[in-house]
Amino acid sequence: MNQAGNNMLERLFLRYPELARCERDIHIVCDEVIACYRSGGKVLICGNGGSAADADHIVGELMKGFLLKRPVTGPAREALRGMYPGDGESLADRLQGALPAIALTAHSAIMTAYANDVSPDMVFAQQVFGYGKNGDILLGISTSGNSLNVVNAVKVARAMGLTTAGLTGCDGGALKPLCDRAICVPAESTPDIQELHLPVYHAICAAVENELFG
Repeated sequence: MNQAGNNMLERLFLRYPELARCERDIHIVCDEVIACYRSGGKVLICGNGGSAADADHIVGELMKGFLLKRPVTGPAREALRGMYPGDGESLADRLQGALPAIALTAHSAIMTAYANDVSPDMVFAQQVFGYGKNGDILLGISTSGNSLNVVNAVKVARAMGLTTAGLTGCDGGALKPLCDRAICVPAESTPDIQELHLPVYHAICAAVENELFG
């Protein structure tokens, strides 16, 4: 990771010194996400309740400019110019570099169909099975670490060759031993855990963006 990305993580630990215990895991997850994107992969994210909202939030930071503008250049801009001489330049100007990410929480039709027809605790696992490819990353968010639909998604992801990361609370629950890397923030109540999850994933998104677009 470049120096600017490292500085963003250092700023996280200065503002939230209690997260220093997670420093190594946060750095490793950053490096894994960067490697995933450099190899053409994508990030899948799942969670329940407030963690579902976090999944959507993370996708919003990855799929468009977060702290940087991410202008579209090179072959993509040239293709738009060539195909649409009248407004290709304008189209390119209004696009931003994207880091592919999918919130598995956002697809109500498949989730409700699978919960009704097959099994509620497999709604994320089925999407991992459909979307996931070797080299992708699954980020499972669970404050307890024991959300069965998240745990099952991680199990399927591991079997399919995805890298698995967890964002959870103090003891990590069942999620921690299943993940290649788990960030277990030092809090025990759900709201306290969620309050620490947000600055963690903001810092990761900012550091990844800076490495790939800075």
